[in-house]
Formats: sequence, C-alpha cells, structure tokens
Amino acid sequence: MKITLTGSLGNIGKPLTQLLVAAGHQVTVISSKAERIPEIESLGAVAAAGSIQDVEFLTETFKDTDAVYLMEAWEGIGSLFDKDIDFLAEFKKIAHNYVTAVQRSGVKNIIHLSSIGAHSDQGTGSLLVHYNVEHILQKLPEDVSIKFMRPVGFFSNIYRWLPMIQSQGKIIQSYGGDRKEPWVSPYDIASTIADEMEKPFIGRTVHYIASDEVSPDEIVKALGKAIGNPGLEWKVISDEELLDQMLSAGINKWVAKGMVAMQKAQGDGSLYEDFYANKPTFGKVKIEDFAKEFVQIYNKR
Repeated sequence: MKITLTGSLGNIGKPLTQLLVAAGHQVTVISSKAERIPEIESLGAVAAAGSIQDVEFLTETFKDTDAVYLMEAWEGIGSLFDKDIDFLAEFKKIAHNYVTAVQRSGVKNIIHLSSIGAHSDQGTGSLLVHYNVEHILQKLPEDVSIKFMRPVGFFSNIYRWLPMIQSQGKIIQSYGGDRKEPWVSPYDIASTIADEMEKPFIGRTVHYIASDEVSPDEIVKALGKAIGNPGLEWKVISDEELLDQMLSAGINKWVAKGMVAMQKAQGDGSLYEDFYANKPTFGKVKIEDFAKEFVQIYNKR
C-alpha cells in the first residue's frame, strides 16, 4: 500500500513509520521541518516537507495514496504558554484542511489519531478539541472510510512532571489515590495503527487504545522505585490551587482551565465511561516497562 503519514517522526510517527516500512508499504512522511528529511529517508520512507496548514500541499501529497494517517499535535499549533492562541479554532482549522485535502485528492481510507474524551462535548476539558475534529471529519462523504483511534493518556506525558519530581520530590495534581485509570505507550499506539492499516476499511469505526491500568499511587511507587526514591509522593491539591499554579506559570488560560476540568473527569472516572463500555485488548507496555525508560531520562537531567 501507499500510505501517507502526518505528524513527522514523533513519539508515534517514528515507530509507526518503521513498522509500516518493515511490512513492505510505500510510506511518505509529512514533516514541517526540513531537517527531518535525512532521518525520514534513513528509515526507508519518502519525506514530504510542508505544513498541514497548507491545503494545496496536503492535497498533492495525498494524491494516489491508498491510506492516510491524520493527526493534530498541540505542539504543532504553538506553545501552551502563548496566551493569544485559540486552540479550539486552530484544531478546527486543521480538521477542515484535512477534509478539503481528502476530498480533492480522492483518498478513501483514513486513520485518524483522536483521543480519549472525544466521545463527548461535555466535561472533558481541553479534550474538547478532539471531539470537534472527529465531528468535522465525519462530514466527509460516506465513501470515505475512517478509523478513529482514541488512545488514553500517554505514559510519555509523565515526562512533563520530571522537573517537579527532581526539584520537589513530588507529583502535584488535582486528583490522585488508588482509583485505576488506563494509560498507553506510544509504541502500542503505533503497533495498533500499523495492524489496522492491514485490515479492511469499512465505514466509520472507533478504536480505543491502552497499554496498562494503574492508579496514581501505583505510578509513584513504580517511578520512585526506578529512580531510587521510594518516598516519591503524589500530592493532591484543589482545582483552584492547580489552576492558580498553571496561570502563574504563564499557561494559556483556556488550556489551564481545560486541564483542570480534564483532571476532574479523570479523578471521578467520568472521562473513561465510554472507554470501559468499549474496552479494548491492552497492549504490551506496562508501567514497569515505562519506569525503566523513565529512569534513563531522569538520570540524564
């Protein structure tokens, strides 16, 4: 198959490219950074340098493609510390760009990287952007098949807490305790998407992706053991305290409020209601595996 991937060589893009090339597919990887071209080509893929904000570029790159993998990255839109960015509007703009490019190019098979929380427009905080994108893509003609992939929270997002862990010996959030929640490794996401590329594309389907099911208490225990700090603490503060901390740090106000609302949904379990109603088979990477990876990064800081 001829497959085009958006998202460059990120946490998911790189292993996905490797898996698809190894399976014998002709893979084109879109990247906005020209310096990525040598690495893309070294993996056996074709590099297409351009922006997903450029509809003409997307259209030309999608032409004569059997399937495309679509994703939107917060980092690709701008810094979370930029107070002037309207992330809701920017995600919608990218979704509309995809719709236009798909229709103009004639591609009929899509795998879209969405997210947990995309099932609802209520109570999911900043994950609302993924609900919006899914609904925009749903407006494509019925002869365009779409597989919506909804991974849960990434293990790799834990790296955002690394400075806090190193400076304070704590993970500070507005929820915690022993309630288990699903987490996922980017490697399991890539593996699932690669497998789905091999399966028939029929209509519109939703696929949740998860690797493990662990509580905040279990996360700090695993990380603490890995870094040699068994006293590592997960400290719970109020929603108001967390919001104040993020705003004081300069985070975009809409993003900060959305993250607090998302954590509330994590804490009471409402974020995962549709996930558990459609629970997938879990992947291979567990918290202990991630902890081994985490300590390597921790020791380099």
